[in-house]
Amino acid sequence: MGLLASNKGSPMEVIVEQVRDGSTLRVYLLPSFQFVQVFVAGIQSPSMGRRAASEVVIETELSSDEPNDVSIEPRAPLTSAQRLAASSTSATEVAPDPFGREAKHFTEIRVLNREVRIVLEGIDKFSNLIGSVYYSDGESAKDLALELVETGLAKYVEWSASLLEDDAKRRLKNAELLAKKNRLRMWTNYVPPATNSKAIHDQNFTGKVIEVVSGDCIIVADDSLPFGDPSAERRVNLSSIRCPKMGNPRRDEKPAPYAREAKEFLRNRLIGRQVQVSMEYSRKVAMADGPTAAAGATDSRVMDFGSIFLVNPPKDGDGTAPAAGSQQTGANIAELLVARGFANVIRHRDFEERSNYYDALLAAESRAIAGKKGMHSAKDPPVVHITDLLTASAKKARDFLPFLQRNRRMTAVVEYVLSGHRFKLYIPKETCSIAFSFSGVRCPGRDEQYSDEAIALMRRKIMQRDVEIEVETVDRTGTFLGTLWEARTNVAVTLLEAGLAKLQTNFGTDRIPDAHLLVQAEQSAKMKKLKIWENHVEGEEVSNGTSIERRQKEELKVVVTEVMGGGQFYVQSVADQKVASIQKQLASLNLQEAPVIGAFNPKKGDIVLAQFSADNSWNRAMIVNAPRGVVESSNDKFEVFYIDYGNQEAVTFSQLRPIDPSVSSAPGLAQLCSLAYLKVPNLEDDYGQEAAFRLSEHLLSSPKEFKAIIEERDTSGGKVKGQGTGTIFMVTLVDPEADVSINATMLQDGLARLEKRRKWESKDRQLAMDELEKFQTEARDKRLRMWEYGDIESDDEDSAPPLRKAAGKR
Repeated sequence: MGLLASNKGSPMEVIVEQVRDGSTLRVYLLPSFQFVQVFVAGIQSPSMGRRAASEVVIETELSSDEPNDVSIEPRAPLTSAQRLAASSTSATEVAPDPFGREAKHFTEIRVLNREVRIVLEGIDKFSNLIGSVYYSDGESAKDLALELVETGLAKYVEWSASLLEDDAKRRLKNAELLAKKNRLRMWTNYVPPATNSKAIHDQNFTGKVIEVVSGDCIIVADDSLPFGDPSAERRVNLSSIRCPKMGNPRRDEKPAPYAREAKEFLRNRLIGRQVQVSMEYSRKVAMADGPTAAAGATDSRVMDFGSIFLVNPPKDGDGTAPAAGSQQTGANIAELLVARGFANVIRHRDFEERSNYYDALLAAESRAIAGKKGMHSAKDPPVVHITDLLTASAKKARDFLPFLQRNRRMTAVVEYVLSGHRFKLYIPKETCSIAFSFSGVRCPGRDEQYSDEAIALMRRKIMQRDVEIEVETVDRTGTFLGTLWEARTNVAVTLLEAGLAKLQTNFGTDRIPDAHLLVQAEQSAKMKKLKIWENHVEGEEVSNGTSIERRQKEELKVVVTEVMGGGQFYVQSVADQKVASIQKQLASLNLQEAPVIGAFNPKKGDIVLAQFSADNSWNRAMIVNAPRGVVESSNDKFEVFYIDYGNQEAVTFSQLRPIDPSVSSAPGLAQLCSLAYLKVPNLEDDYGQEAAFRLSEHLLSSPKEFKAIIEERDTSGGKVKGQGTGTIFMVTLVDPEADVSINATMLQDGLARLEKRRKWESKDRQLAMDELEKFQTEARDKRLRMWEYGDIESDDEDSAPPLRKAAGKR
């Protein structure tokens, strides 16, 4: 204890006299030549075992019957180390541990009989000295403990490592982990424990921060993906740190201390800023609030973790950002959080994936603890009481209206985008959260076309930004109406200019600030026919017209795969994810062997694989006609209908294969459609062949996408799909490149005519047929094709015989 007290922390010069094992030395202290035993701090090498007892006699004085030799001097008293060595001779023999000899040899060739430096760190409960050993290697000093651990000849031990500084402990721990991963020497047969984390490689990207969910969770919009793509917004959890939880208002959970401060710290530094994200690992996390929680079970989901760095803005102002994978140019956000005491560093298990900057995080945490910052402070955490008017009654919201009106323009923070024109705002001055909506401006509602685009635009424009608002009134649901500015720009103008909102004409514009700017923005979008105005006709009244009703109808982006007679055709939906999935499944099949006659006997209605004659590709098909009885030859003919494309052909038995149920169970991808409001001649009618040929020219001449607006559904064809059967979608088919409907083109070419109007037409149907009437009139006036011999609408094929009045009383 006295030796430790006088020399702790200062290097001592020693000569190594003996190496007991790789991590235990017996040394002479200089200049006193005191003989002591020192255990190397933080590590333990494999034991050298114990040798069998031997007949050893250590004499302390001369025997009386020995000759008097003046050269022999009396021996000095034994030291404690020598007595320890002498007493060990009575022990039983124990073999060395694996790699014990290698560890001892490693230490001997580096320090035995050499002058080294020892820094005493402490003693154990048996009064054994523990210290760090450094030896010279040329001009540099090497740490013996670190060298042994790195080569797999010693393991890290916490009981003596606790005497070391944090940096030294971290180096030893990391060295042991690396040795375990590489299975070096004593770790040769090491089996890593199971872990629920998985490393992520080569997934670096740059983007703009659009939302801070909590102190350790951020949503970043990937710059490499187009605006509006749902997958562009990526949720990134910060690696290896844990911030206080934000709580859940639905379960009446309040935020933990410093949770708001951590979130606000990130919001002020990251929202709208360019960042570089380095994805590092994913982990399966149990979710206690899932749908099975009520039954006592837990759901799980996979969460992605990474490090986020601020990217310095480009000097040339062209908006470009450093390429992914380039050298980090900004501060590590996780390190900033930890250094300010807003997060703790997770203590990972040995083989658990962790941040690539884990050592820096631990060092930052040590500084925060030493400086008593944030969560590590002895002071009480700040308390903020916020009135949430979204969950309160409408009456309470109306009571707040005078306070919000008298302030005129106020600073607020957009907490959440509820829809394109409705938001949740936090007003710091009044310490309340409100529902806020634009005065006189409305976006498409949920599940309507362009509603998602409006929400995406607002998330990128104002989500969690500092904005200014001016409240005018409150509606009966408790939503405040007014105007919102971000960076002195009226945000409603941005929505209107993008064609994602409409100015309500029945709303009094005299009390709306910048009303003239709103009108100009809407007129600009109408002239450019943007988004909701794409079908707008100048001078047409849209408040009660067909444009509004049309937008509420289902629209699909489709590719036409087959054209039939009578104006019917098959399409595949472009947005259907099953198309690529089924094509991938079919491409992976090995179909070289021909089917065995007798073992495979397809019947009418069966789903099989058939080889298409045009390109020899294998596709799912339904047997439409089959030979009677069993198959007798590989050349027997089968008529098949390709359920994913809509075409039909005759193939031989050798071109058929049985199909796996997992592939056949998915419904066919080909959807039968017909041109709405039109009668197109069938193939056997006059001009029927020409109409089918002309329709094929429009639809199949190039692999283009069309927009199909579903006007009606005809279910009279039954549920089972065959060639020309199944549910038929009556559609208006629009060519986006030519900005014209195929329905109107067929009328203009004189190869179709309008259906007869029913007695009780819906207003939508009347308006649509009125729009098409002018194209039919043009073809009729020019006597084109079907109109060659004049008006053909005098026929009675669509008209039923007049009803006869029943006899008797009405």
